Amino acid sequence: MTSPLARIKSHPQEAKRLIGIDYTQFVTLVDLAQQRHEKKRAELEMKKVRIIAPGGGRKSGMSAEVGVCLCLIYLRQKPIFEILGLLFDVSKTKANDAFNYWVEILRDILPASQIEEAFEDSHKYQELQKILADYELIVDSAEQAIARPLVYQEQKRYYSGKKKMHTLKNQFIVLPAGADIVDICAGNLGKTSDINLFRATQSLFDVGQKFIADKAYIGEPAITTPYKKPRKAELSSRKKEENQQLSSRRIGVEHLICLVKIFRVASDKFRLARHRYSLIIMAVCGLVRFRLNRHIKGAVNL
Repeated sequence: MTSPLARIKSHPQEAKRLIGIDYTQFVTLVDLAQQRHEKKRAELEMKKVRIIAPGGGRKSGMSAEVGVCLCLIYLRQKPIFEILGLLFDVSKTKANDAFNYWVEILRDILPASQIEEAFEDSHKYQELQKILADYELIVDSAEQAIARPLVYQEQKRYYSGKKKMHTLKNQFIVLPAGADIVDICAGNLGKTSDINLFRATQSLFDVGQKFIADKAYIGEPAITTPYKKPRKAELSSRKKEENQQLSSRRIGVEHLICLVKIFRVASDKFRLARHRYSLIIMAVCGLVRFRLNRHIKGAVNL
């Protein structure tokens, strides 16, 4: 059986379909992940109480290249871990452990949004707020099905009446035309209303920041929304035309959400541990930004 890594090396044009990013991006990502891996190992080494000499013990059998490829295959294709282990000639347990380790590495080096990228630097964050104030940002939410919780009280918490299933909700705020992810709020209860979710995160932006969105956000002064059809009446031609214009400006967020959902772990029913959900979705958003050639957190300092 040909391994996925050997396949994308021999057929680089197939990389985007197999792992979600093109081959040149994969090579760059492996280099960055290797640097972060070595830094993480050095930090652990400093804290470790040694019993044997440095360099002793069993050696790791998985390189950064293999580990990153394994992680991307799972995020993009979402095979069960038995199949993932067969693809990379390791056990199911080792495939699971490798995925959990390397997805955290990807999360460390790929910021999920512009706000996350700038948040730790107050000056940079204030500058970002001023720049964003010149744009009308697009906001939308997407729900993802999860496995039904075993406990009845948990089932009630996660049940979405809109989707008629148990879900988690992610809110995306993006630049016009879906050029980049400005903010992502992941892992909220599916029954949380879109407008309440937006209001909980609105403080991240300048007080004068303007947004556009669909009818789920009607009633929020900061958001421009389509006209709602009155009961037993029709919208005027002018209002229909304005709704169409707004829809053509708002479509960018739908395109960006589609890019996120290319990674099947973010679109199919989520079956990993729920406490890992936000980390996985944020890692996928980081990969989408990387695919769009956006910034890489800490690339210079690694």
